[in-house]
Amino acid sequence: MAITKEANYDLVIIGAGAAGFTAAYQAAHRGLKKVLLVEKGRHTGGSGEYIEGAFAVNSKLQQEKGVNIDPEDVINEELDYSHYEADVTTWKQYVAESGKIIDWLGDLGAKYIDVKPLGSGERTWHLFVGLGKEVIHGVLEPKVKDLGVEIITSVSAKSLKKDADGKITGVVLESEADHSNTEVQTKAVIIATGGYLNNKELIANETGYDSERLIPVNSGKNTGDGLKLAWDIGARKYRMGMAMLFGGYLKDPLTPAFVYRYSQLNGTAAEQSLLWVNESGNRFVNEEVVDNFAYAGNALFTQNKTFSIVDQNAIDHLMNNGLQRPMSTWHTDLTKLTDLQKNIDEALDKGLPYIYKADTIEELAEKIKAPNLPATVQKYNEFADKGEDADFGKQAKYILKVNKAPYYAMELGVGAFCTMGGLKVNTNNEVLDTNGSVIPGLYAAGNDAAGNLIGDTYGPNMPGTEAGYSFYSGKHSADCVVDYLNK
Repeated sequence: MAITKEANYDLVIIGAGAAGFTAAYQAAHRGLKKVLLVEKGRHTGGSGEYIEGAFAVNSKLQQEKGVNIDPEDVINEELDYSHYEADVTTWKQYVAESGKIIDWLGDLGAKYIDVKPLGSGERTWHLFVGLGKEVIHGVLEPKVKDLGVEIITSVSAKSLKKDADGKITGVVLESEADHSNTEVQTKAVIIATGGYLNNKELIANETGYDSERLIPVNSGKNTGDGLKLAWDIGARKYRMGMAMLFGGYLKDPLTPAFVYRYSQLNGTAAEQSLLWVNESGNRFVNEEVVDNFAYAGNALFTQNKTFSIVDQNAIDHLMNNGLQRPMSTWHTDLTKLTDLQKNIDEALDKGLPYIYKADTIEELAEKIKAPNLPATVQKYNEFADKGEDADFGKQAKYILKVNKAPYYAMELGVGAFCTMGGLKVNTNNEVLDTNGSVIPGLYAAGNDAAGNLIGDTYGPNMPGTEAGYSFYSGKHSADCVVDYLNK
């Protein structure tokens, strides 16, 4: 059975997520008659389904809400945040178009809840009704099908072909069902495979992260396939080493990571600025670092092991009095954690490996093998009495005394949404080779191309930048492909 309907295509897009579907729509909308969208998984959508919202400056929604942000301020802040490792030209182009992309998606049918900040960041986060899943499957996918784009699933791209002049000429595809191969001809390819967060080997070899503590919270399919396709034909390996960390995440190897996305226990342990200790039982950071989830992830990775310490006093406070601080990501509408005790009891009943319970701090210290925990808790309680954190400067309002049994410790890994980078692209999203020259006909969008935006740490100060870039670069790369083919 043939893998594809045709043997020759105007454009092949590898990866059917946010960037891939955006590119497919725009390419077909601009008049390309034969567009092939290839997805290795059984289902389309990828990690783009989990997008909460997208970045923009000067969108119609921001104008309606009276949100005024100077584009130059955004660019300067991002350059400063990245220590000038980000590409200024890419940022200028992206920021100038970002509001138009949000409006464009809205015109296509995407709906927005609001535009919000994240923590102390700027109000750039345009929250989607139904998350990215609705934008992809409710808005883009039907239009893509109506325009005649061919979508194939359970098919992997195995290699790219180019001619003697270095121009892209085809793609070798392989069926995941029977491993049969087909080579299709094309003059242009867009790689939109979502990065390499789910490839432990690349994480271990190309980043400074502990791959055993890094917890991917995504589709599970982002294994660097598209990057390797491009590297194999001479593309430059660029800006590897940055994952979009989002702070602590319950370290539970027995349960799929997505289960904890909306867990009140996970939100308590990771986002409420409670007491954090390392493998010895010592504090190591002002726990208010959760206000910037990328910084929180960096801080957690400075230790070999980390625990969030919670007592009944904190549980009662969060259930009855309310949150210590707003949840930064998925819990933006919560004011009290009414299911917290239930979450704790269920985890203990199941014997989940990340949670420990004891009647005394000394007993808890023995269970987690953290000998300095009793002294740390005693000192922390003294800070609470004095209203001053003499070690790390945490505000008094976030220092809850740890003095009411039972006591709990939750081991934290470090959650991550995606990687950003892998391929060097120019402002047309054309992939560059190791000499800095364009590989004619090869383009990249989304996470695979987003190394131009960052340094070593993602900037949640401008929330939604990677999600917004996925939609922007998908559309922009398709426009550039059309222009390339028309030449």
